[in-house]
Amino acid sequence: MQRLLASLSWDNSYSRLPERFFERVSATPLPDPYLIAFNQDAAALLDLDPSAAGDASFLAGLNGTKPIPGTAPLATIYAGHQFGVWVPQLGDGRAILLGEVVTADHQRWEVQLKGSGMTRFSRMGDGRAVLRSSIREYLASEAMHGLGIPTTRALALFGSDEAIYRERVETAAVLVRLSPSHLRFGTFQLFASRGESADVQLLADYVIDQHFPELLKLPAAERYAAWYREVVDRTARMIARWTAVGFSHGVMNTDNMSILGLSLDYGPYGFLDGYDRGFICNHTDYSGRYAFDQQPKVGLWNCARLGEALHTLVPEASALDALESYRTTFEDEIDARMGEKLGLLMAEEGDLELLHGFLQLMQSAKADYSRTFRALSHYDGADLTTLLPLQAEIGDAAGLLAWLERYDTRLAHEQSVVSVRHGRMLAVNPKYVLRNWIAQEVIVNAEHRSYAMIETVRALLAAPFDEQPAFERFAEGPAGKDVVEVSCSS
Repeated sequence: MQRLLASLSWDNSYSRLPERFFERVSATPLPDPYLIAFNQDAAALLDLDPSAAGDASFLAGLNGTKPIPGTAPLATIYAGHQFGVWVPQLGDGRAILLGEVVTADHQRWEVQLKGSGMTRFSRMGDGRAVLRSSIREYLASEAMHGLGIPTTRALALFGSDEAIYRERVETAAVLVRLSPSHLRFGTFQLFASRGESADVQLLADYVIDQHFPELLKLPAAERYAAWYREVVDRTARMIARWTAVGFSHGVMNTDNMSILGLSLDYGPYGFLDGYDRGFICNHTDYSGRYAFDQQPKVGLWNCARLGEALHTLVPEASALDALESYRTTFEDEIDARMGEKLGLLMAEEGDLELLHGFLQLMQSAKADYSRTFRALSHYDGADLTTLLPLQAEIGDAAGLLAWLERYDTRLAHEQSVVSVRHGRMLAVNPKYVLRNWIAQEVIVNAEHRSYAMIETVRALLAAPFDEQPAFERFAEGPAGKDVVEVSCSS
């Protein structure tokens, strides 16, 4: 049954924890707000009627003008390592959790407002988000979902003409995002750093009860270690999937790491254009700590920091075993995903060298990551015309032909059927990813009060593997377009 916002089934399980875990706070309403975007796909997750977006109570409730019955708004507290530096207290400085919607099939979705005003964790911030960054996160979360990568979701985006000061004067916006949980590694780190081991256990018990109930059958001596290993493995699989699609997060601080292994907090992200293993998407990441090829190592480092926070619950030997499993899980996942991208049905000795040979050709030519794998998806050794898109991307004709000879031999060894292989590869090698130039074009349109492109691009990225001839230009690389630099303010 579909409902309006106020008639959804609301619960507030996190608010039943002791108040030292959060601050009760209401949204600070934006002046004269207006709806910018509404995602019907995400609305369906909540049993929310699509017509709800046109109801005055929808915007009033999310803006804080008229509180939604059954919600218990709060801002959570946490700490974290930011660019490797320990920050002893952080928190939701511009985000407010309204509560959880419990759906007819008993799923729980937290509804959080990002940009909804100051909390006591705002530090020197104004508690607001700007339209530019809000559009980037709205589109990124839905693009990642379309690619099959675990992520938070975006329900709606609304704005105001209120002036917000960043590098320049911009207008305010609030993103309404959904997740089974927005809890972070840094939430556990905060209480552990204060020596409050009872609260670390209380938080762990809450997370396991809410999100890992299958572990409740285990005795406590085993339960926490099994849970930690699951978090580590989910994180490893998530980052392997980032790597396979050429996604770079940009700010992998421990306070931006989801306890559920979800992609969280999209700021200065970027998808690879020209392939570069050392790609740095965040121009304020001067040391390259979060460069594309460093993300797997950073994921492991972050999991180790979480393990330290759980030392009173998880024995050291179990924690070390879990961290070792990160390496195995990551390698198994990335090998499987990259094998799929090459169209291979089974793993064989020499596959890693075959993959690295292709990536080296791409690295040398700065070949477009997504376009090159998409071109390979159409390759047929019996049809020389299928070579042309690959040669256009790689350029090194001799090197490419030498590699394709090895590739053809490998395909023949497993008796690959061309048409079937094409179908498999086209289902895993996206034609469309959220390139920065696309996001920027959407932003420029929106800053001129033209919002239709937001939904156009969102719908396009919901089906990134499909041929969509009307939107062919969105498969283009950035050549000839203005360079878009992104930073933490993005």
